[in-house]
Amino acid sequence: MPVLKKTSFEAEVVWLGRVANSKENLSAAPVEALDLALGGDVGEAHSGITRASCSRVSGLYTPGTEIMNVRQLSVLSQEELDLIAAEMGLQSIDPALVGASIVLKGIPDFTHVPPNSRLQGSDGVTITVDMENRPCVLPGRVIEGEHPGHGPKFKAAAQDKRGVTAWVERAGRLSVGDRMRLFVPDQPVWALYDIARAR
Repeated sequence: MPVLKKTSFEAEVVWLGRVANSKENLSAAPVEALDLALGGDVGEAHSGITRASCSRVSGLYTPGTEIMNVRQLSVLSQEELDLIAAEMGLQSIDPALVGASIVLKGIPDFTHVPPNSRLQGSDGVTITVDMENRPCVLPGRVIEGEHPGHGPKFKAAAQDKRGVTAWVERAGRLSVGDRMRLFVPDQPVWALYDIARAR
């Protein structure tokens, strides 16, 4: 019996980008297509089968520990980007400024889709959602260069709207204009979730 349930939600790929060097500049260059391998977008700053652990998993590992790379892609929602921009007092935010890999349109409350959900393109290319991508100050610094006075507002404005990180489960080509279907884990919410979060 399949443990991933096909939903009625389908999103359009409205923007794709590639970060050349996230240590020098988090911004992404827009592209019309991504050729995704199992290690991600080959040559992109976040690609690779493994990565060095960072502060987000510091409760598990000493920073720099080699771990599986489930943060190959940064996936955002156009609807949530628009909400972030409005909260920051901007007309819009160029996805390039926040280091986006993929921007989708059409899935409500996208940042909170369940971890381990899949997004599958029409040719079979499939990415797996790792978890929510918590906002940090780095995109704000890039935004500040384009919109002086607005960059420091990003972290608060992006709370619960920053999108997700994801990794490639099935290789393939993804192009602007493609559609991606959402599949979610077919399981109930863990009964002790709230208790575990409080500890």
